[in-house]
Amino acid sequence: MPLARFTGICLDAVSPAVEGRFWAAALGLTWQPDAGADLDPEGGVFATGRDPVLRVNRVPEPKTAKNRVHLDIYAEQLADLEALGARVVLPEGGDRRWTVMADPEDGEFCAFLRDPVPERRLHGLVVDCREPLPLAAWWVDVVGGVLIDQRGGYATADEVPGTSFSFDFVPVPEPKAVNNRVHWDLAAPDLEPLLHAGARLLRGPTDLEEFSVLADPEDNEFYVFPD
Repeated sequence: MPLARFTGICLDAVSPAVEGRFWAAALGLTWQPDAGADLDPEGGVFATGRDPVLRVNRVPEPKTAKNRVHLDIYAEQLADLEALGARVVLPEGGDRRWTVMADPEDGEFCAFLRDPVPERRLHGLVVDCREPLPLAAWWVDVVGGVLIDQRGGYATADEVPGTSFSFDFVPVPEPKAVNNRVHWDLAAPDLEPLLHAGARLLRGPTDLEEFSVLADPEDNEFYVFPD
């Protein structure tokens, strides 16, 4: 039985309105203020609606290091993403069937070209890590789904309840250096099972915020809201 329920993805941004409108358009979603959020277009938390719920949260600090968590998306043409404000970082080539791009705040993402583009354009949530298979297995225990041991050292948590995309864990040599600018949100009735499973509490709820911030076994931050 899963310990928590997946509820959405959150991106940190210096300018939430710019970042949020980009991702809403790139994923074919609707840009709208989150319920109860500050309606200032450069502040507060915003959402792009339905599956996946994608929130964009204002932070003061700009991006300073390569994202260890990024999105893989489908697109018909790179030019469409460039017109929205993205740029090409590494073109498709060799056995790499995707193009590495950067969003308006230089957050990396990978674009897979498809014609026609699937209705749900989010292909995967990708996590850089030291040990993909154990970390993917840990997340399957937490949120459910099917564990797939991929070739080349990759691992996938697929069919996670409440999602239409995969969680893909990929090996990288470099250690985590800064807080992730992309994380995911969960809902759970109790934090103790998560802590007992190996999560670490970074910050508990406050008078202004009902959620707790935890870290998984490789120090990836995630938020847990009461369920």
